[in-house]
Amino acid sequence: MPSVKLKHHSPSPETITSSSFDSVRLLSRETLRISASLASPPDDDLPLLSPPSPDSQFLHSTLRLICCEEIDGRRFKYVAETDGSSGGFKKNSFRAISLHSPQTPFDVCQEVGSFLRSYVVPEGFPGSVNASYVPYMTWRALKHFFGGAMGVFTTQTLLNSVGASRNSSASAAVAINWILKDGAGRVGKMLFARQGKKFDYDLKQLRFAGDLLMELGAGVELATAAVPHLFLPLACAANVVKNVAAVTSTSTRTPIYKAFAKGENIGDVTAKGECVGNIADLMGTGFSILISKRNPSLVTTFGLLSCGYLMSSYQEVRSVVLHTLNRARFTVAVESFLKTGRVPSLQEGNIQEKIFTFPWVDDRPVMLGARFKDAFQDPSTYLAVKPFFDKERYMVTYSPTKGKVYALLKHQANSDDILKAAFHAHVLLHFMNQSKDGIPKLMEQSDPAFAPMEYELESRIAESCEMVSTSYGIFKSRAAEQGWRMSESLLNPGRARLCHVNEGE
Repeated sequence: MPSVKLKHHSPSPETITSSSFDSVRLLSRETLRISASLASPPDDDLPLLSPPSPDSQFLHSTLRLICCEEIDGRRFKYVAETDGSSGGFKKNSFRAISLHSPQTPFDVCQEVGSFLRSYVVPEGFPGSVNASYVPYMTWRALKHFFGGAMGVFTTQTLLNSVGASRNSSASAAVAINWILKDGAGRVGKMLFARQGKKFDYDLKQLRFAGDLLMELGAGVELATAAVPHLFLPLACAANVVKNVAAVTSTSTRTPIYKAFAKGENIGDVTAKGECVGNIADLMGTGFSILISKRNPSLVTTFGLLSCGYLMSSYQEVRSVVLHTLNRARFTVAVESFLKTGRVPSLQEGNIQEKIFTFPWVDDRPVMLGARFKDAFQDPSTYLAVKPFFDKERYMVTYSPTKGKVYALLKHQANSDDILKAAFHAHVLLHFMNQSKDGIPKLMEQSDPAFAPMEYELESRIAESCEMVSTSYGIFKSRAAEQGWRMSESLLNPGRARLCHVNEGE
């Protein structure tokens, strides 16, 4: 594809002068409140604006409004100081200003309530569930309350039945330790449940990560034999890890069985699947009893069984064929489309999906729904890229220093806009990787942020815009022909949105 050479557009400074005194006064008033309403801790790349002295009041300021951003109901605007001599912006003058008043106790209570809700109700509640969800979960909570209380007495009874005296202090201590161990596991299970929708769109990665945690917990349990005086802390840690693994297994089980069912037989498929698992578990228990009679090496036996367990787990999740395009499978589909012109089939896309990428690691080359301050460290770059996306509800850019593509979503972006932004981001990444491959390795090693990539950014964005306009519809139709189902929620976009604001607001 021929390279489109574009001239770099220098921003035309629009200074705040005495003729726009009202705008200056409002900007000053917003700035005076900044100390109590910072969006985040100060960032070295994007300093926050300090309150001005009462004498200056920005009467002769050259601040220019660059952009406004909204995230979780909070708004921030980004300003930069123009340089009259060069016509550009002064170095390190890019700043963020919060548009919110200091938090009141009521706001703090609301944030605490939202934090607690993230543990006990699904995302989007109540619109994301049926009306019967609340009474069901209420009775379920009561059932587990009585079950937990009853478990204390059953545990003590079991310990007494194996020889511990009812009146001995040792029996009470053992019972308490055992209950604390189980309680720590339940706390770990509750905390990990906040992962929420990650169980829907990254279920393969989380399922395998859960099996890794299960083996880690088993290893910690075996370590108690070497240090019996640390039984309680080690047993609690092992139980926390294993309960987290149990949450992962339980939460991902239904979507996997749902992928197998062809009709209204999800209950039957689930029951038979659990039966197969229980039969295999009983057979494994009998096998371990047989080999334990020969007193094998505990470390060697555990190592061999763990290798078999993890290998089986990896092949288990790879064999699942899902029809939805999450981030990993979307990347496979777009890269195949850009290289060969075809979208992989369901089997090919699922086999090529990377399992060893964990959802909580933010080292992905494409960041969808990114924050403005993460995508741009220089206002000139934003102003140069912005015209390419005036007619779109998103914009994409590339950071040479970080080696990532950032897709920023506008406030009006709908489901198709988010999918198009993700597709565009992968197209731009494809072009930037081609440019990077042309740089000599010696030069790249001496300066990772090699300047030609910055100079070619506008040209590459122009090429990507041209390609997206002609190929996005083709990609969607070919993906549908292969049986893929696309949804923006499965791509897990960030919550930040660019919004329009006037300088006098």
